[in-house]
Amino acid sequence: MRLHRLMAGALAVATAVVLTACGGSEESEDSSSTGGSGAFPVTIKHALGTTTIKSKPTRVATVNWENQEVPLALGVVPVGMAKANFGDDDKDGHLPWVKSKLDELGGDTEPVLFDETDGIDFEAVADTKPDVILAAYSGLTKQDYETLSKIAPTVAYPEAPWATAWRDTIKLESQALGLSDEGDKMIADIEKQIKTTVGKHPALAGKSAMFITHIDPADLSKITFYTANDTRVQFFTDLGLEHSAAVTKASEGSKEFSGSLSAEQIQQLNDVDIMVSYGDADNKLLGQLQADPLLGKIPAIKRGSVVFFAGSTPLATAANPTPLSISYVLNDYVEMLAAAAAKVK
Repeated sequence: MRLHRLMAGALAVATAVVLTACGGSEESEDSSSTGGSGAFPVTIKHALGTTTIKSKPTRVATVNWENQEVPLALGVVPVGMAKANFGDDDKDGHLPWVKSKLDELGGDTEPVLFDETDGIDFEAVADTKPDVILAAYSGLTKQDYETLSKIAPTVAYPEAPWATAWRDTIKLESQALGLSDEGDKMIADIEKQIKTTVGKHPALAGKSAMFITHIDPADLSKITFYTANDTRVQFFTDLGLEHSAAVTKASEGSKEFSGSLSAEQIQQLNDVDIMVSYGDADNKLLGQLQADPLLGKIPAIKRGSVVFFAGSTPLATAANPTPLSISYVLNDYVEMLAAAAAKVK
């Protein structure tokens, strides 16, 4: 069955080559775009090549997590987009902020949801007959990009997989849609909202933060954390927080998304004011950490300046900032961080 599907997908992709315009695949190490707001053709350089969009898209498809949010925020409902597979509490295939926007925009046709459990469903993408495919925040491989480009012009990430900051996602994808002025306004509006919300919690200013990737109560021999290459950590600076020394050291000259320290090195975390992590649905994890003879000595853990996101909730998903999720969860997230910061003496 899987082989049959792949063969059918290859046929659909080949057919789509005839029906749709193709993006180029010239190699490029930087991202840039030409063409003013609303002017076409638009040429966008990104990490996987150069894409030219000849005319204003009317059928927009998105692949991988998040990319549907820019067109939706700009009033464009995609013909197809990735099905949510994390943080989807009601199992309707949409994160709540996406569902809210779809309901707001209305329309008689629901986007096709691409099941990406086993990777991009190229056949399903081709079936939607898109005239542009957005993937500015994604993990596309070179092969993925070349296959998608045979379906429609495809916009990939500017530098590295899963590393596109939310502002850059908006800039690239709004440009591809001929709505760069509107994209710039969206960025300004989000920045204003962040500034207003953070301004209500002055205790956050200048505090250092660290985002722990995962804590396994069965193995507390090390601490693994995200580096400044990860968008969750980058978002801390939007919220008035600073990177801890360990994060800064692990990020310098590195493209890695995570670093780690053994429990014997925990003194390097003495400067961390706030720790953020996943997985404390039963509120027992903090107590386990505080009882540990080594990790319990970390000041942030000892005083309880820790923010835990329970399970795969929408709030946990939104710790990785996206164009629509920021506004949806900002107040809750900032209040949680402020409560942790208030414990710092």
